[in-house]
Amino acid sequence: MKNLLFVALMFLLPTTLLAQRPKNEEIESLKIAFFTQKLDLSPEEAKIFWPIYNDMQAEQNALRKERMQKMISYRKTTEIDNLSDAQVQSLITSEFDFKQRDLNLDKKYYNRLKSNLPIKVVGKFYRAQEGFKRELLNRFKGGPRN
Repeated sequence: MKNLLFVALMFLLPTTLLAQRPKNEEIESLKIAFFTQKLDLSPEEAKIFWPIYNDMQAEQNALRKERMQKMISYRKTTEIDNLSDAQVQSLITSEFDFKQRDLNLDKKYYNRLKSNLPIKVVGKFYRAQEGFKRELLNRFKGGPRN
């Protein structure tokens, strides 16, 4: 009986652990609901906001994917000491490049948002982004929710 219970737990434990991790679709639906509530967009504003937001998300995701692929190729190196000085410098400057490109995307979409929506809506959006990050961290670490 103990062996049967042990075998059952071995099969159920990984499934239970995986079920507790949030999926991208779940996070995205939480984000949409959160932004919808916090921004309180009029129907006209929503028609403008969501396409811009979706474009921004697509570009940010592509940049993150590119960054992760580059990072994976460098993770294979176990020690910085095994790299040449030029390789280490390349790693560092590559990270600066990704940060700059991310900042450029932020500026690009800030300008698109503010040229198409009232600045107060844009301000609410940036505040909602930070609020969502806190909400997400609290939700998945079991902390208090606002």
